Amino acid sequence: MSTETKESLNFIEQMIEEDIANGKNGGRVLTRFPPEPNGYLHIGHTKALCISFETAQKYGGKTNLRFDDTNPTTEETHYVEAIKKDIKWLGFEWDGEAKFASDYFPQLYAFAVDLIKKGLAYVDDLTPEQMAEQKGTPTKPGTNSPNRDRSIEENLDLFERMKKGEYPDGSMVLRAKVDMASPNMLMRDPIMYRIKHAHHHRTGDEWVIYPMYDFTHGQSDSIEEITHSLCSLEFIHHRPLYNWFIEKLGIFPSEQTEFARMNVTYMITSKRRLLKLVQEGLVSGWDDPRMPTISGMRRRGFPPMALRAFCGKAGVAKRENLIDVGLLEFCVRQELNKTANRMMAVLDPVKVVITNYPEDKTEDLILINNPEDESAGSRVLPFSREIYIERADFREDPPSPKKFYRLGPERNVRLKGAYIIRGETFVKDENGVITEIHATYFPDSKSGEDTSGVKAKGVLHWVSIPHAKEVEVREYDRLFTDETPTGHEDKDFMEFFNHDSLHIKTGYAEPGLVKAKPGDTFQFMRIGYFCCDRDSTEDKMVFNRTVTLRDGWKKKK
Repeated sequence: MSTETKESLNFIEQMIEEDIANGKNGGRVLTRFPPEPNGYLHIGHTKALCISFETAQKYGGKTNLRFDDTNPTTEETHYVEAIKKDIKWLGFEWDGEAKFASDYFPQLYAFAVDLIKKGLAYVDDLTPEQMAEQKGTPTKPGTNSPNRDRSIEENLDLFERMKKGEYPDGSMVLRAKVDMASPNMLMRDPIMYRIKHAHHHRTGDEWVIYPMYDFTHGQSDSIEEITHSLCSLEFIHHRPLYNWFIEKLGIFPSEQTEFARMNVTYMITSKRRLLKLVQEGLVSGWDDPRMPTISGMRRRGFPPMALRAFCGKAGVAKRENLIDVGLLEFCVRQELNKTANRMMAVLDPVKVVITNYPEDKTEDLILINNPEDESAGSRVLPFSREIYIERADFREDPPSPKKFYRLGPERNVRLKGAYIIRGETFVKDENGVITEIHATYFPDSKSGEDTSGVKAKGVLHWVSIPHAKEVEVREYDRLFTDETPTGHEDKDFMEFFNHDSLHIKTGYAEPGLVKAKPGDTFQFMRIGYFCCDRDSTEDKMVFNRTVTLRDGWKKKK
């Protein structure tokens, strides 16, 4: 392989290529994605998914989907199904059936018994406060629990009785006997099992003791013979314990490697904090289009390939970084520009009467659906004497006449796909607001057949009033007003919640838009990209603004 090619590899790919070259694991590559089913996946998980699935695919390997379902009080089957849906929507396929840490509860229990028999684990009945006190500080070694030297026989008996449900929640734990003086606080006799008399979404009431994450992660990887356990940087301090358990148990040596997690401006990537927004009714649910969840972005109209492209551009790094949300929106625009059909909708309408166009005439015009995609074909659009245009597209007296290319008195403008019209007069209400514009058209100026010789610098979108369909349009701003809402030690992230992040408008669209189905995306010409929402009905079409046509967001200080 050329040096140039090697230099383009990220550090994970370099590691895997070295492993393959050295014959490690027989050249086999098996990664895994282990979400906890206690919420929906978010933008940070998207990066983890891309790294695990795309890396394995690149080297002819496979990826397991394994749910880390070891906390029965927060996990639900509903979340399991939502996570599966998100992964498939992104275009990833896991190997075989989805797996669950709960599948391995009997084996994990056996591992724990093995460590007790080896004198490497003990049952402790200290209170949480006592345990925290004797654990020490990062600069002060901990002290051994008085229960650390219990006999193997006593520990086996107590652990068995814990399993049978003889003790109440919180009364006992099983701890690993590692090193209470370790500079790594996670190595100071960490908890392996705790008592929870709670119904589990898969195992029911079979278990009343549940393994902790650190006693589940590595062993589950080992059971599945995961070759490359790829996880975010927050788990780097867990790696020594991950390796300690594998070494002491003498099981398959899966290898953990960490990468920088995805942090995006104006977004939060904490399921606990996102759940708070849902529970307090600040958003409509996990799939609210303002949420940084995969389901929320899907509902908003973000294409899956745009999310994957964004993760690719963000790269794979070893250090934490902050990615501008503008890069995500750029990737969305790039993808939608290629795939979204063009339609016309007017969101702040003002009526235009073309006085010299026959009152009883309706004309069918042909417009192409997508200039970037010939296969998208064309559509028929009705044109009539009365149309809507955007209120901002007419000025009685524009401040910079030479730079104003839209409609005004004695100003020409082309209607997209139709004719050139000239503004003549207008009508105002008692408040001085223009309610109706009168214009004339040039019959010989039809698009594609223009022989009029009339010039018009501007092009406006429009809809025919007799044929227009009313639509509800939901426009979104940032969910938070600060680039890093969770990055302030002295402030709660909720202080930055943007209570003005949703605006609902009623507009009018060309009639063909009523055929849209939830999830269909369109470019509303000159306005932005929009997605048909699941709230749409036969009587009311609802569209979410996906992104603007260009980066027009304001950074709020």
